[in-house]
Amino acid sequence: MEKPTFKQAFMATPGPNSWKEAFLLAVKGLCMGGADIIPGVSGGTIALIAGIYEKLIAAIKSFDAVALKKLLSFDLKGALEHVHLRFLIALFSGIAVAIVSLARLMNYLLKFHSEQTYSLFYGLIAASIYVVGKKVKWKIPEIIAILTGTVAAYFLVGLIPVSTPNELWFVFVSGVIAICAMILPGISGAFILLILGKYEFITGTLKAPFSANEVVGTNNLLIILVFCLGCALGLGGFSRFLNWLLSKWHSVTLAFLTGLMAGSMRKIWPWKGEAVVEMIRGKEHIVSQANVFPENFGVAFFVCIALMVVGVVLIVVLDRMSEKH
Repeated sequence: MEKPTFKQAFMATPGPNSWKEAFLLAVKGLCMGGADIIPGVSGGTIALIAGIYEKLIAAIKSFDAVALKKLLSFDLKGALEHVHLRFLIALFSGIAVAIVSLARLMNYLLKFHSEQTYSLFYGLIAASIYVVGKKVKWKIPEIIAILTGTVAAYFLVGLIPVSTPNELWFVFVSGVIAICAMILPGISGAFILLILGKYEFITGTLKAPFSANEVVGTNNLLIILVFCLGCALGLGGFSRFLNWLLSKWHSVTLAFLTGLMAGSMRKIWPWKGEAVVEMIRGKEHIVSQANVFPENFGVAFFVCIALMVVGVVLIVVLDRMSEKH
């Protein structure tokens, strides 16, 4: 049997089969990257909305011991046949473009038009709960799962940051936990770092990677490496756990993930009251705010309601299109 070419090996795994499909997948990645910039919204939420969540988990899982063994034995074509590289290249190209190009826009919208921005996302996620919920076979276990997910996310997004150690072992643990949160719908990895008291510490090392860290007395590059190792372990292990859950208890797992989305809506309620503020790298960051009802029902209120409706309609239309095709 003839060995495959690099092109045949690349095309052997799941992924887009045309430039059009690759573009659409990149657009979904663009939406994921844009969501990661929004506090309280994770890329996992958008992946679930876009119908690629299970494919994403499977793609991450494909980077396993088998792929590593093939790489170490210089079987590059075999490794290429095993990992879902075609899927991830298209998706992560969109995510990268979003993070680079949309960060400034999203920061502007959140600073000057936060109510309107959160209203749109509120409508998107509200409709998504319905769309994903349709895929669940609702029985007693599923009802328990969605309630558990809702309560867990509701209290998690309301936590206030705590003081934690800066030792390398906890940096590693923070990487594991943050990356796990990032691929879960409804939970922001950056927000988890904030809760763990490591957001300022990690971002500070990234700003000056080759400098010595004054807090722990070691090089920032070592701290970054330890954090990345934690992320790699968390991503590899947790993706396998999620893949196993989806294969064994698909309906119950979807119900739990739907609950996470529902509970996280506490964080993106458009109208906020008194804020809990924390200084991060010399700048004030809002880490917690009380949800309130709007003070008046003027034009601004109806604009927010209209944007919620736009979010709902957008998801319903996308769902109808995906069912049709």
